[in-house]
Amino acid sequence: MSQYEDRRLLAELFAKEVSTYVATHPNSQKAHQKSQASLVNGVPMLWMAKWPGPFPVYVESAKGAHFTDLDGNDFTDFCLGDTGAMSGHASAPTVKAVQDQIAKGATFMLPTLDASRNAETLGARFGLPKWQFTLSATDANRHLIRFARQVTGRAKIAVHDYCYHGSVDETFAVLDDQGNTISRPNNIGKPSELNTTTVSLPFNDLAAAEKAFATGEVALLLIEPGLTNIGIVLPEPGYLEGLQALCVKYDVIFALDETHTLSAGAGGITARDSLKPDAVVLGKTIGGGVPVGALGFSEELSEKIANSLELESIDVGGVGGTLAGNALSMAAVRATLEEVLTPENFARMEQLAVTWQANIQATIDEYQLPWQVSRIGCRGEYSFRETAPSTGAEAAAAEDFELGQFLQLHAINQGILMTPFHNMVLVSPDTTAVDIEKHHRHFRDAVELLFAK
Repeated sequence: MSQYEDRRLLAELFAKEVSTYVATHPNSQKAHQKSQASLVNGVPMLWMAKWPGPFPVYVESAKGAHFTDLDGNDFTDFCLGDTGAMSGHASAPTVKAVQDQIAKGATFMLPTLDASRNAETLGARFGLPKWQFTLSATDANRHLIRFARQVTGRAKIAVHDYCYHGSVDETFAVLDDQGNTISRPNNIGKPSELNTTTVSLPFNDLAAAEKAFATGEVALLLIEPGLTNIGIVLPEPGYLEGLQALCVKYDVIFALDETHTLSAGAGGITARDSLKPDAVVLGKTIGGGVPVGALGFSEELSEKIANSLELESIDVGGVGGTLAGNALSMAAVRATLEEVLTPENFARMEQLAVTWQANIQATIDEYQLPWQVSRIGCRGEYSFRETAPSTGAEAAAAEDFELGQFLQLHAINQGILMTPFHNMVLVSPDTTAVDIEKHHRHFRDAVELLFAK
């Protein structure tokens, strides 16, 4: 059931926002009309068709925490490429590193010195000594699943209900009402029944995890240490440590996908909570906007993988790619990690996110809304339920697509871009207190329109 009852008012408010949007974005509209001839749904990637309004904003340029569209409108960007630009747009150190490297060559299928330097930096932050690089976290997750099956001889992986690990086939699994693993709704062209490859687990449920591990079928537990793509779902005290202990007990590889939860700090939730995973996956953020992924291993897992491979056929075993670990990506990672995503910058980013969260909570309290707000470091989100969800299913049940679309478009018309499809913000090193206050004004104004008596 929807958390907002006056659907007629909601429709009227949304229609007004659409009219404002169309009137203030004529050049984006023209660009979108032209792209219909050459792009599916007029966009280069299908998700872009889901932005609120009849067409998406077209970007002219971006710098720091702001971008300008084709109509000259300035936006405070809290979406930041859904984490891909969490380091800020066109960060000077990353731009310089990329310009310097591309003038010397972008990709060779040979290592450069930056690769081992980046591995050392990540090793110090996450406590894992061995690393590999890919073009995305999706690739890193796919490789990790293959490695896990290779070294354990087991067929299945375990993931959380309503998890997100990129476009990895095995992870599009949820639980039905009887607790069975099934395909996530609208899983496009699923290659097989999900219960043949995957066990889906409720978040914050150690008993369910132990039951799955006790079968002896699970090679790998691949999790976000906090759910982020169905709304933020935080781990209860002791949950992650409990999973870690169960993985040791049942000899299951314990892997943390920190692509989104890197928002918790320079070493993610891994370092924040002193966890000891067998593997860590990272993605887009560490390259400052340049495509990259990373996969870290414990010494023990790294040795098992190395000893299981045949050199003669290592290039055709389903892991790797000709662009993986390329010189351009490695240069971008080196500059971004060492000069932009520093512990000092993370501390300032999180403090601004704390202020953002307090602003949201103040408005929720003022209007006595049945909503809540959660945060992981410099990432925050509000949802349409009274208490923080403890599982992905609870978070999913609180979704209200039309209400979310109105809030998103209201923000856009106020010069604010949120993370699409849910009400999430990211704070970058370039975000300011003025940007945070701008969001506060938008949110309170939107709530006033929805709930004023």
